[in-house]
Amino acid sequence: MIPELGNFAVMLALCLALLQVVIPMAGSFTNNTLWMSLARPLSSGLWVFMVLSFSCLAYAFLHDDFSVAYVARNSNTLLPSYYKFAAVWGAHEGSLLLWILILSTWGYAVSLLSRNLPLDILARVLSVMGIITSGFLAFLLFTSNPFERLLLNTPTEGTDLNPLLQDFGLIIHPPFLYMGYVGFSVAFSFAIAALLTGRLDAAWARWTRPWTNAAWAFLTCGIALGSWWAYYELGWGGWWFWDPVENVSFMPWLVGTALIHSLAVTEKRGVFKSWTVLLAIAAFSLSLLGAFIVRSGLITSVHAFAVDPERGIVLLTLLLLIIGSSLFLYALRAPVVSGTSTYGGYSREVFLLINNIILVVATATILLGTLYPLIHEAIYGEANRVSIGPPYFNALFLPLMSLLAMTLGVGTFTRWKQTAPAFLWQKVGKLLFVSVALGIVIPLVVTAEFNMGAMFAMMLAIWIVICIGRDIFDKTANKADRISGLRSLGLSYYGMQLAHFGFAVVICGICLTSNYSVERDVRMANGESITIGKYEFRFEGVVERQGPNYTANSATVQVLKNGEQYLTMHPEKRMYTARGDVQTEADIQVGFFRDLFTALGDPRGDGEWVVRIHVKPFVFWIWFGAFLMAAGGVTAILDKRYRGKLVRADVPAAAGKGSLQPVLES
Repeated sequence: MIPELGNFAVMLALCLALLQVVIPMAGSFTNNTLWMSLARPLSSGLWVFMVLSFSCLAYAFLHDDFSVAYVARNSNTLLPSYYKFAAVWGAHEGSLLLWILILSTWGYAVSLLSRNLPLDILARVLSVMGIITSGFLAFLLFTSNPFERLLLNTPTEGTDLNPLLQDFGLIIHPPFLYMGYVGFSVAFSFAIAALLTGRLDAAWARWTRPWTNAAWAFLTCGIALGSWWAYYELGWGGWWFWDPVENVSFMPWLVGTALIHSLAVTEKRGVFKSWTVLLAIAAFSLSLLGAFIVRSGLITSVHAFAVDPERGIVLLTLLLLIIGSSLFLYALRAPVVSGTSTYGGYSREVFLLINNIILVVATATILLGTLYPLIHEAIYGEANRVSIGPPYFNALFLPLMSLLAMTLGVGTFTRWKQTAPAFLWQKVGKLLFVSVALGIVIPLVVTAEFNMGAMFAMMLAIWIVICIGRDIFDKTANKADRISGLRSLGLSYYGMQLAHFGFAVVICGICLTSNYSVERDVRMANGESITIGKYEFRFEGVVERQGPNYTANSATVQVLKNGEQYLTMHPEKRMYTARGDVQTEADIQVGFFRDLFTALGDPRGDGEWVVRIHVKPFVFWIWFGAFLMAAGGVTAILDKRYRGKLVRADVPAAAGKGSLQPVLES
């Protein structure tokens, strides 16, 4: 009965989504206030039914209802309850249900938190979100229904969840990632609404920025959590492999980063309007492309869902309809919303444009590297399959990010409209010299090694940090006192600088751990040891341990530091009972400045085992910096500018008749 209730809730949600498409949009074109006002209750009802359907599927998992085919394929009576709940989104059908639930949640949030938004704009935004939701709900019901029954042949036991997914990472990583992916639908909907109305001004940018920042912050956390999960769960000690599924989550993040900066220019100066709309369309389009690649069966990846090609074709059709129609509308309406303001060659606008170009080019290189093997295989056949790995991506992506870091620092000191070159050099000349000097000296002092890559990375990170510090100093120099000056800068400014500081921390983490990590795969018997730097790793054998739904060979590795007992580590090799799969469970001792990583490989007879041992300096900084960046995005949202009332006001003709201008009220 509960699965049927969940299925019925999905059907009702589809009906409400279709009504949300038609009625508010028709009301906005006919100026029917009643029809437009229905957008809020329709989005609320849609969200309620999606919560109900998701709860019904979760109930089926928690109560081992193996008459539901999806539960039988992805759960087991021995599976711990918290993994049973996470298994709801552990495969294609359930993860698609989570995707739609999050999409409806974003729509409900827009209806709830946009009370000051003009009714016609809100109606169009929610109507566009209804179009997206309707498409995915139809796809779920007709091709990927998670509530399908096995009533005539109900198994007594489930197949079990993939052992790779039986981890805390499954509980937190997909929800954060989907919140980011799907969150760009709000910016996309605002962009389509702007194209439909022909109104794209400072108020539009101000409405769109908080939602874009929120989606970007969630996606930043989701990508960081996925990287961290792969680092400790897969047993190989890497944090990024340029896997196609990693790439499809990274591309909308890059375009979303460009969109955040472009929205700032549109709000402040009224330029880049058409470009900003295109970025909003591109960010969500890349999110949809990621959903297609992961679920189409085109790629083989530990991250991908195994889905038959027929469903992939349906998803591709939905993808082409949404992206194609939005780009067609953009082609028709972009001239209507284009900006007319001018700026000089050394202005802040130019440096933010350079920032955008770098991010878009970086996205294009990743997109090419991800899709080229698929296109090549489609043309020349599976026998001529090619692969593109880290060397390609590193060779193109890292120089672009280095250039981005340099322009970020210079752009900090530019002014709107025009900046005198002499003034700019006066600001950055000494800082550049200090960055180069410290970038060379610090790695030499700390490691006593001359490593050009580490020095260059340190120089870039220091360059960003001291530019941030100098900018804060300059902005508070003429205030009565520093404290009041710091308070006057605003949360939006601090959010920006915190995100930039997080970027510098990520640069340090990536380059230092890449250049100074020590990795050893060794055969070890009882009592044998290996020394790496100041750490001695002593292998003390393997014992069998019984888990809730697995048996494990658990090793004991004693770690000595400078000859004294430091800690004990227990890497494992697990055999899962239901599926018979073998899974490596690394043991990692996390530190702020270094990680100690041990993983148990295969037995070699006579009590010998292969043991993987890594000492990875500064690897924690990669994820710490990413969360600082996300915190910067959240901090910017809290700025009081985004809590002011926005009303329709008559403005001079240059701004456009009926333009929407922000009016802040305390």
